[in-house]
Amino acid sequence: MDDGAKLFGSRLNRLIAGESLSRDEAREMFTQVISDEQPDAHQGAFLAAITAKGPTSDEIAGGWDAIYDLDTFKVSPRVSGELFENCGTGMDAVDTFNISTAASIVAAAAGVPMAKHGARAITSRCGTVDILEVFGVEVEADPGIVVGSIERAGIGIFNGMSPKVHPLGLGRILAKIRFGTVLNIAGSLANPAMPRRGLRGVYSKDLVVTIAEAMKKIGYSRAMVVHGLSADGKRGMDEVSPSGKTFVAEVGEDGRIATFEVSPRDFGAGSVDENLLLPREDRVEEAVELLRVLSGMERGPREMAVCINSAPVLCTAGKADGLREGFSISKDLIRSGGAIDKLADWVASQNSDPLAGAERLELLIDMAS
Repeated sequence: MDDGAKLFGSRLNRLIAGESLSRDEAREMFTQVISDEQPDAHQGAFLAAITAKGPTSDEIAGGWDAIYDLDTFKVSPRVSGELFENCGTGMDAVDTFNISTAASIVAAAAGVPMAKHGARAITSRCGTVDILEVFGVEVEADPGIVVGSIERAGIGIFNGMSPKVHPLGLGRILAKIRFGTVLNIAGSLANPAMPRRGLRGVYSKDLVVTIAEAMKKIGYSRAMVVHGLSADGKRGMDEVSPSGKTFVAEVGEDGRIATFEVSPRDFGAGSVDENLLLPREDRVEEAVELLRVLSGMERGPREMAVCINSAPVLCTAGKADGLREGFSISKDLIRSGGAIDKLADWVASQNSDPLAGAERLELLIDMAS
């Protein structure tokens, strides 16, 4: 066994024993995993051990260092205002439709420039890339097309599993595993456009402050990290909960991290039965259902869940003075047609064949009607 494998193994033993790594040590180990320099057994054991232990902010930042520096195609969209990203880590216990994707469309309709970075489903039924592909967004597009979409439509998505975005190893690893790891967190933060503002949903209350600290360390100027609970408080979700309490850690412009809790009433909303938010088994049916929300037809629990999750984006981006105002603006944008129009702009802009994309979306909208 060479010295590199021995050192990797010794650090792996530390993780298994519950010890934490420094940022530099984590970077080195993630670098070897991304570069495929360790046996598959070592790579899997590392990802499992650090996830089971619970990653520190330095370990997440070290993972981000490796992925962003070595395995991320970097771009700089020209937009008015600061780029924003919202996403969830997955791996949560409450199964819902893709709330964060819908919330990002509403936020873009409000004038927040959105640079999304997502993946296909790993632990859920339908990931953000999956649902957007059904809509007609070209999710396998070159980064240049995504940049053009962000600049023209105010929103675009980089496929985190595409070798065009992460050419070295991230997609290779994510395609091989079917359980959530810290790679979901560090990898999702490695956005090619490197937004400086964000809303991130996480699967564990214990990670809310940790990930806020990690986002601060990698350069976010303002951010919210959230973990919501089901109505009975027994299960968690990587969203702002429309049913119960949500734990929040907020990175302010002064660099301080504040922690607090919110509930639906803080948005001026009622509580939603999470059983009404379950995704459909078929992805086309799920897309049609989501279009009913975005076009203002549903006006029910799904709309409320989307607005509760777009409101913090508007607040963090400076488009609303509080959660109630953000919720109200979001609902108005949906019911006035602004959200569905923004989706149409997105499909037309992030597409090498805009006409085909528009026809696909129009067909789905007709089905929703």
